[in-house]
Amino acid sequence: MQYEFWILGGFRYGSFDSCIAKETFDFIVCRAAFKNFSEPRRALEEMYRVLKPGGRALIIDLRSDASRESINDAVDGMGLSAANRVITKLTFRFMLLKRSYSRMGFEELVAQTEFHGAEIREDLIGLEVLVSKERPRFLIW
Repeated sequence: MQYEFWILGGFRYGSFDSCIAKETFDFIVCRAAFKNFSEPRRALEEMYRVLKPGGRALIIDLRSDASRESINDAVDGMGLSAANRVITKLTFRFMLLKRSYSRMGFEELVAQTEFHGAEIREDLIGLEVLVSKERPRFLIW
């Protein structure tokens, strides 16, 4: 089995620019990046465009409603030095959480695209959002 790896799109001064042909991929993974997109709906639309019919995209990112306690537990489990733990916790609290999405936020974003719903799983501080591009259905008369 052969796999191809691509970086989906490129960002230049906050604009989304892609040179990838439509219906190219069976599966897309977007990990810890979605909260950084200046145009998240457009990023989802681009994922839809480049997925083959029946293809799926998995978005793994931070939950905006992650509690301070759960973030502290996650960071404490990273094996960082004391100074790096403090810096990482402050980064989560004052930067990353503000740009991340809740389950409801993702549901609302997905509803604005051609994707038909999403399977969403929550963990201690993150979300896994799985969307699928349905295969066309043909009517027989």
